[in-house]
Amino acid sequence: MRLKIFHLRGKYKRAKISLLILLSGTLALGLFSPLPSSAEIYKYVDEDGVLHLTNVPNGKYNLVLKEEWVQFHLGSADLEKYDPLIWRAAEKYSVDYALVKAVIKAESNFNPRAISNAGARGLMQLMPKTANALRVNDPFHPEDNIEGGVRHLRYLLDLFKGNLHLVLAAYNAGEEAVFRYNDVPPYRETRTYIQRVLKYFQNYTAEVKNLDSSSKVAE
Repeated sequence: MRLKIFHLRGKYKRAKISLLILLSGTLALGLFSPLPSSAEIYKYVDEDGVLHLTNVPNGKYNLVLKEEWVQFHLGSADLEKYDPLIWRAAEKYSVDYALVKAVIKAESNFNPRAISNAGARGLMQLMPKTANALRVNDPFHPEDNIEGGVRHLRYLLDLFKGNLHLVLAAYNAGEEAVFRYNDVPPYRETRTYIQRVLKYFQNYTAEVKNLDSSSKVAE
């Protein structure tokens, strides 16, 4: 299927941008199959000045966009299965439970077997080097992964003096990138990640408050 996005006018009226949407099999929005490990968009300009974009290139196309995805199935994740482990680690290292749960939601959607294209693994998507430093022997073991991930969050919270934007930027892109820019790095993926985690953080914080209110009423 070929979809024209817009037609430029004026001196560029011959320039058009079109998008080639190529579907294979019965895959639709990843609902019935795993997501691919990365998203790649390629382009080429033909002799008529038409810019073509596709995710399935031939020899004429050049890569213009590549973004990493984490492999996990969309669907109904068990959002409460790991709550006891999250509470335990959060209390042990004095990290907000809602923050830990928000990071897990954003990183793996509660899939303990999730693997990113870069090699990050488990619920909190620990890179092998980070897992080794945190003495996490099995990153696919939920308790070990959460323990290591929360320890890493505690380290980042101390390092950046509780600045949550910098903490999340460092969790996503590495503390070296934060120090290099002396701020949140100008990476679209990192900035989107921060906003996503903060949204989940707000939602889970509200849930905790509602539970506390319900408990007090019951008493």
